[in-house]
Amino acid sequence: KPKTKRAKRFLEKREPKLKENTKNAMLIKGGNANLTVTEVLKDIYAVKKPYAILYKKKNITRPFEDQTSLEFFSKKSDCSLFLFGSHNKKRPNNLVIGRMFDYHVLDMIELGIEKFVSLRDVKNSKCPEGTKPMLIFAGDMFDVNEEYRRLKSLLIDFFRGPSVPSIRLAGLEYILHFTAVDGKIYMRSYKVLLKKSGCKIPRIELEEMGPSLDLVMRRTHLASDDLYKLSLKQPKALKPKKKKNISHDVFGTTYGRIHMQKQDLGKLQTRKMKGLKKRPTEKSSEDGGVSPKKSKLA
Repeated sequence: KPKTKRAKRFLEKREPKLKENTKNAMLIKGGNANLTVTEVLKDIYAVKKPYAILYKKKNITRPFEDQTSLEFFSKKSDCSLFLFGSHNKKRPNNLVIGRMFDYHVLDMIELGIEKFVSLRDVKNSKCPEGTKPMLIFAGDMFDVNEEYRRLKSLLIDFFRGPSVPSIRLAGLEYILHFTAVDGKIYMRSYKVLLKKSGCKIPRIELEEMGPSLDLVMRRTHLASDDLYKLSLKQPKALKPKKKKNISHDVFGTTYGRIHMQKQDLGKLQTRKMKGLKKRPTEKSSEDGGVSPKKSKLA
């Protein structure tokens, strides 16, 4: 139980919400990480900022053998995504990307770095911090193979950034491109340049920005179908309510059916005009043929 108001506010922020906060990622360096792995973690941290935490100290842990340390860091920093970098003789230049569900490891995929070009090596202009990227996936493996399909979902989760209600053309300036060919995954990042084209739609050019990675898939730790289905479950309040008596035709036209009670047209109020006023004789005939003057005399 919180003892101070500050601690109470801190715990309230971590409580389940209908609309969850943007997912944060923690980047952890292994106990035997070399210079290449360290530079990769720094560059991905620069791309992911401000929704990332970079742990600079080395942590001696093996995610595929013991996941308790990852779950401890996840609960401490409130991060549901992680990227772990390590290097050894058996698995050189190793990256483990994964995500959490209820502070427990859900999916985890190990990737090997075969080629790396850092942000500093590419001498072009960079995108500002916090730019939301456009994600492009090329290759049949992302749709055919279950492991690649789960990797695609994991990469979308990792790099998608915050959910936005609307976009502007000038904000579409950063692209992350993933290609799966011949058992390898190629990650490339580009900056979008909008050039003059003589009309309203600008001419688009892509300029490589960095970082770029050539990856190969190694080990995988995927959640069971039941647990994966449970992690995708949405609360009832977020599900769209079904609208009754509404249908659509082939052309997309919406038709609505309204149920009304039977209306008495005799009592319908029409527009008040002098020409539509009832004469005294008409009123007397409606009342039963007795004129108002005779009723007074009686």
